[in-house]
Amino acid sequence: MTAAPTNTTTIPARDGYQLAATIRTPADSRGRVVVISSAMAVKRGFYDRLADYFLAAGYTVITYDYRGIGGSRKGSLRGFEATLSDWALLDMQGVIEWTTQTLHPDRLFLFGHSAGGQLAGMIADPTPIDAMVTVASQSGYWRIQGKGQRMVVAFHSHVALPGLPKIFGYMPWSRISKAEDIPKGVSEEWARWIRSPDYLLGDDSLPLDRYSRFTAPVLAYSLADDTWGTREAVNAMMSAYPNVERRHVEPSDIGVESIGHFGFFRPESKPLWDDVVTWLETH
Repeated sequence: MTAAPTNTTTIPARDGYQLAATIRTPADSRGRVVVISSAMAVKRGFYDRLADYFLAAGYTVITYDYRGIGGSRKGSLRGFEATLSDWALLDMQGVIEWTTQTLHPDRLFLFGHSAGGQLAGMIADPTPIDAMVTVASQSGYWRIQGKGQRMVVAFHSHVALPGLPKIFGYMPWSRISKAEDIPKGVSEEWARWIRSPDYLLGDDSLPLDRYSRFTAPVLAYSLADDTWGTREAVNAMMSAYPNVERRHVEPSDIGVESIGHFGFFRPESKPLWDDVVTWLETH
């Protein structure tokens, strides 16, 4: 590929919906591609520093927004039809198919933050994927969140996530937090999963048999001070994948006071980025 180092474009989802994407291409590409899949209600730009780091290490990097989020939002979300499982079955799958058919990578890696790692096991054909790294990709079941978050998450799953979209026509996260608004169907499906002890793995309407076919190596990070992605919650979600290496990180391991659910992507967490690249280089 001879495109400029950073190219803003669109990538078709499996149903043709155009997803906003950014493609970073190194001057000396080695045919190694990383696709970064975002957390819930997080725009792709949040991962720019990590993507630039991968680029400097010689990887082509693709970041993209799920439908209804960031650059893939087309006007008002009121009446916009999308579910959380669409993000896996249509968006993530579409990006992977486009990547394999257009870039023809020698090695294809996925990087999933939170929901990005939860959903990857549902893609229809995981065979092009050589390895995946996940960060804080947890079961969202409210009872296994950190003690300080359980009642907050319970309120969201039982009241806010199913209730506010009935009023607004979508989940207006941006009115109450720094998160992006999400479509009504995404909010409602997520709420159902959070209320289930098995989270999404308890939803029989999903193609859950695909997780067992995701045999590529997975490096799964949990962060000791993450009150959403506790070690128990991450282990519960990662149990669905057959080939997982787990790493539990204390903030003191990299000389910082906190990491939490989002701190992995701050510059001071660069030792963890180094760790990721070292692992990818062996896969």
